[in-house]
Amino acid sequence: MPEEAQPQPLRQPLKKVLGAATAKVMAEALDMHTAGDLLHHYPRRYAERGELTRLAELPLDEHVTVVAQVATARILTFNSGRGQRLEVVITDGSGQLQLVFFGRGVHKPHKDLLPGTRAMFAGKVSVFNRKLQLAHPAYQLLRGEGAEDAVDSWAGALIPLYPATAKLESWKIAKAVDAVLPSAQEALDPLPPALREGRGLLPLPEALEKIHRPRTKADIEQARARLKWDEAFVLQVALARRRHDESQLPAVARVPGPDGLLDAFDARLPFTLTEGQRTVSAEIFAALATDHPMHRLLQGEVGSGKTLVALRAMLAVVDAGGQAAMLAPTEVLAQQHHRSITEMMGELAEGGTLGAAEKSTKVVLLTGSMGAAARRQALLDLVTGEAGIVIGTHALIEDKVRFHDLGLVVVDEQHRFGVEQRDALRGKGKQPPHLLVMTATPIPRTVAMTVFGDLETSVLDQLPAGRSPIASHVVPAQDKPHFLARAWERVREEVRQGHQAYVVCPRIGDGEDEKAAPKGGKGGAKSKESAAEDPEKRPPLAVVEVAAELSAGPLKGLRVEILHGRMAPEDKDAVMRRFAAGESDVLVATTVIEVGVNVPNATAMVIMDADRFGVSQLHQLRGRVGRGSAPGLCLLVTEMPEASPARARLGAVAATLDGFELSRIDLEQRREGDVLGQAQSGVRSSLKVLAVIEDEEIIAEARQEASALVAEDPELQGYPGLRTALDALLDEEREQYLDKG
Repeated sequence: MPEEAQPQPLRQPLKKVLGAATAKVMAEALDMHTAGDLLHHYPRRYAERGELTRLAELPLDEHVTVVAQVATARILTFNSGRGQRLEVVITDGSGQLQLVFFGRGVHKPHKDLLPGTRAMFAGKVSVFNRKLQLAHPAYQLLRGEGAEDAVDSWAGALIPLYPATAKLESWKIAKAVDAVLPSAQEALDPLPPALREGRGLLPLPEALEKIHRPRTKADIEQARARLKWDEAFVLQVALARRRHDESQLPAVARVPGPDGLLDAFDARLPFTLTEGQRTVSAEIFAALATDHPMHRLLQGEVGSGKTLVALRAMLAVVDAGGQAAMLAPTEVLAQQHHRSITEMMGELAEGGTLGAAEKSTKVVLLTGSMGAAARRQALLDLVTGEAGIVIGTHALIEDKVRFHDLGLVVVDEQHRFGVEQRDALRGKGKQPPHLLVMTATPIPRTVAMTVFGDLETSVLDQLPAGRSPIASHVVPAQDKPHFLARAWERVREEVRQGHQAYVVCPRIGDGEDEKAAPKGGKGGAKSKESAAEDPEKRPPLAVVEVAAELSAGPLKGLRVEILHGRMAPEDKDAVMRRFAAGESDVLVATTVIEVGVNVPNATAMVIMDADRFGVSQLHQLRGRVGRGSAPGLCLLVTEMPEASPARARLGAVAATLDGFELSRIDLEQRREGDVLGQAQSGVRSSLKVLAVIEDEEIIAEARQEASALVAEDPELQGYPGLRTALDALLDEEREQYLDKG
């Protein structure tokens, strides 16, 4: 794209407009480098002059800006009068929030923050003595001598409050925006005029002016409606161009013949496929039979049988004369997939061996830790075509790995692989192979449309017959310690009945991960007593320590083993084999067991520090139990107080087994960028005002409009403003993501 397509004022470096020092802070704190970056950093919300922030709704552990009034201020002394602490209580008229200042920093705020004073306060919300507080917040007075400067430069009565950081408060960002706002008039409009006028949307320069300096609430609504369309449309055009480009690529159609490996496999299954599995398989087989590459997302409920569907697709490709590769994110998962696939296939996986079934193929495992001889044999089996199916980790993409005829790549848990890794494997086919991406966690339709918009989607929403229900309960270890004692009793009861249990911890605790543990923050002592009062002040519970405590205490006499990612691969495999064979009772593990692990006899799971995991991750972990005929039990242990958002999150997980519903809750509770950044390329999210749950209609309409426009003009020759917006979205790394997927 020509450099001059982007208007000069918006490409101007911030150091020219704001000075080198401010520009450096902007770059470090918010990754903003140009006037355009700053113009697209929109206010998170707006305060009205005289209006106070609802303090009871502040999110824990986030950097916030609040407008409030000082209720009380007092200086306390400690250390026999040698130390000073200023405690200020601010109020919104109903709730209260405590501010704390220490040491030499108490005198100026003590003079400024008199009772009755209104101000903006910025800091990170923490909990101390079970109360919300801000330690050493920055503040800007909203009345008193010179204080009106804080708001006088802003139009109207609405004060924009920007997403800010500890180094860069909202009011400093507002001042910087003032300096670049005139350049908004030069912004090129990415929306085609017919689309914009047909929907009654503001021109882009006017929308930017109104989002930053609104005079009325109607200004904000109009600006947000326009900017949501920008984000939805530009992203959907990027995805539509990728779909278009891929539809032009050649691929080998893979059509399995009758009475082949697939039919033999289906005949030996000890159960019938669900209606959903049959439907999704038919969709995949139809896509494999076309002469351009399939790009399909296979998603479904935890335990819905995605691996079985993927295996049938691989067998169909082998029947058609090709090879299939399954890429797994960890060695434990690769070994687990290899074990379960060879077990499901039985003699059909013994191709090339003496006495193998007539219709059979070789299924090989390839990981980085394999011995030299086994590795050489696996590579030979791939290049000769002896192995129809290979399951492996990133070792599969090394230069030495050659295929006879790679026809299908199955990627398990796509977001765990980098762009280059996926592309390197896809590049090993004579022509681009077909691609099937499996996600372990269900995602709402809107997220699929936004994140995986270049892929066709197949959904498994039916659980196989025989899967047992899972009862989930929150165990408030601090409020009710006897509940935790009862949890360990329940584990012993399950073991007495011949079953097994998992205990999951967030940390390994082998000494190497100590530096990652959170330290006690200001405002709270680092003593054990303080950690007991505030679980956020202590490191997460660790596998090694918890296993030792359980073996010596509540689970004494049971066979307890540990499993985590830093163990040697052969040790991990040996532990999993013993657990699968019923030779151990309790497995204390990290999230290494999160996906793919299948031990039907495991019926109970206790998740320690459950509040430190995301909603979808908890649901995924819970799916490891209840896989057999006995009902499952999942206990979510937490020390967070009852009124905290973390407890509400755990309550939501305990209340439903519907993964699609939980994924909506997860998305609503997290920032959009977390979801999109993870699933795209790790680059900061382009979505700032578009909410993928609430704005479903806009996303669906934008996808339709984008597809029509790209079909008519794939190179966007007639849309210079749209090309400029795509250029901003597709920085080099993200462009690779869209090109390579």
